[in-house]
Amino acid sequence: MRKVFEYGGYIAGAILVVFGVVAIVMGFNGRGTVNTSLKREAIVGTPDMTPAAIAAEAKKAGLASSVIVIPSKSVAGLKINTGSRARTFAEYMRIHTQEATGGLTYSQMGRYTAKPGTPAGQTDGQGGTNNTKYALTDPKTKQPLDNARRDIWVTETALTTALNTSFMASQLALFGIVVGFALLLTGIGFIVLELFGALRGKAVFAAKPEKSTTAKLAPTA
Repeated sequence: MRKVFEYGGYIAGAILVVFGVVAIVMGFNGRGTVNTSLKREAIVGTPDMTPAAIAAEAKKAGLASSVIVIPSKSVAGLKINTGSRARTFAEYMRIHTQEATGGLTYSQMGRYTAKPGTPAGQTDGQGGTNNTKYALTDPKTKQPLDNARRDIWVTETALTTALNTSFMASQLALFGIVVGFALLLTGIGFIVLELFGALRGKAVFAAKPEKSTTAKLAPTA
């Protein structure tokens, strides 16, 4: 039975080592795929993508500090070829979009383009309205014109979602690598413990004195 447990420990350790190696390889492959996909897009940070520059730009555009989040890193002039840089680039893109929409998000903007002279209470404050009565109409279709600023936000959301997904995939791959190393070390630890445990058992067994089989003589009168 002891041998069964020893071999079981070796097998468990070997399995953990294999799983660890596989997890590490898959993690590095995942990060490589993310980085390669980003490189193909040939994205480069614009000159204003520094914390100081974007803060000054947002202030000039009249954006309140409560509606924007200034990134802590700079990607100005850098190639966006990693998940971390993709995440930072997405943060700058959001501020650029807020500058174009006056700080409003998609849900805050009116669905249609408001007519000149529309009452302030019927607009979003940036030329949009949800009331078809005050919306400009297409001369051909006679339908209300969509708010073009909303289209900007839809495009930005699609692009930043893709960039944030790249960041998430990169982080998951990194997590896989960390878990892989943990499994690898655990497996090696199991094998080492079993090996030294077996050796120690053999040493103790070899050093144990044999019991004497000589019968004690009864004292003579």
